[in-house]
Amino acid sequence: MASNTFGRLFAVTTFGESHGPAIGCVVDGCPPGLALSAADFAADLSRRATGKTRHTSARHEADEVEILSGVFEGLTTGTPIALLIRNTDARSKDYAAIAAQFRPGHADYTYWQKYGTRDPRGGGRSSARETTMRVAAAVIARKWLRERHGVEVRGYMSQIGDVVPRDWNPDAIDWATVEANPFFWPDAGQVPELERFMDALRKSGDSVGARVDVVATGVPPGWGEPIYGKLDGELAAALMSINAVKGVEIGDGFAAVAQKGSVHRDQMTPAGFLSNHAGGVLGGISTGQALRCSTAFKPTSSLRLPVDGLDTRGQVVEIVTTGRHDPCVGIRATPICEAMVALVLIDQALRHRAQCGDVGPVEPRIPAEPGVSRPRRKEPGASRTDATARKGRSDATRKVKPAAPAASARPAKPRGKR
Repeated sequence: MASNTFGRLFAVTTFGESHGPAIGCVVDGCPPGLALSAADFAADLSRRATGKTRHTSARHEADEVEILSGVFEGLTTGTPIALLIRNTDARSKDYAAIAAQFRPGHADYTYWQKYGTRDPRGGGRSSARETTMRVAAAVIARKWLRERHGVEVRGYMSQIGDVVPRDWNPDAIDWATVEANPFFWPDAGQVPELERFMDALRKSGDSVGARVDVVATGVPPGWGEPIYGKLDGELAAALMSINAVKGVEIGDGFAAVAQKGSVHRDQMTPAGFLSNHAGGVLGGISTGQALRCSTAFKPTSSLRLPVDGLDTRGQVVEIVTTGRHDPCVGIRATPICEAMVALVLIDQALRHRAQCGDVGPVEPRIPAEPGVSRPRRKEPGASRTDATARKGRSDATRKVKPAAPAASARPAKPRGKR
């Protein structure tokens, strides 16, 4: 397989190149009945877009989504949803001088070795332009997750170069502050400093890396599959698939190496979990706590600073990359990281429903943190007899004699110790 498809039950196939006529995706497996229109995509695509500030690439794409299939009279039909976005601001002439060169830090050489040919215009398929369609597909995923389960997926940039937020609380992010600045930065008072930092970096011709954190709240316990479909394993793979990503952490990640077990273990009490070092995942399955993951982006490799390299004949040449490039790709990576987390979550949610939809609520349900309880949500379309049957199963779990089910409901089966 060519590996252009992501997900099992909610499968997304992307296509297109950076400087081709269009990019697009096909979303297969979206449940029917979800309200969807082209207007739904505008906000998240705008958050990912370049050309909005001087700190990102000057390329300015319209990013207008065309829904070609899978939606009728404003509702998803359950059939494949095809989305198309036409490229409107490609400048392929900027890449003419390096068409036969291997840029250091880019996929030019590896694509050449794999396929024996490559599209040098803007990086072709390896361009971050491809992530536009991931964000578009995730608009559908995020809407379904929010409406069906109350799940919210949000991210922010927690480091750029050696700069980290000063006045902030990672456990109480002010999301209005994050969305109010071009860096998705959680410390409003530090934004002018970042502006000066990026202005100096851009003038120097160099670049830096960044770290992006994503938090998903409202994820119920039970999502994820042992052993080869672990929730954290699929999150790591999804985030690593983003261009320029070189590292992923779940929860405390590599900081767990220096922690004692007595610190890292997340103690459970009747009032809730006392910590969340694991990032909301145990044994590859969600705990019901906030899902936390971090992604490390390398510095941009497209630089106007000259460097010796090789061409397609193996000859030494001086390489200078001109054109429109990001001095830090992490600045607009927050919506992309959010998208990949949302796509993993909807796929895991549908897989959980397919295998364990009859399990129903299981006691005890530990709050995500002390003093925070999450109301149970009635499944869309659930009948009163469905609810009665589930109540019977839940009562059996607590070893309480269940109420007599309605005549049309299936009898509850006693369950053993869990």
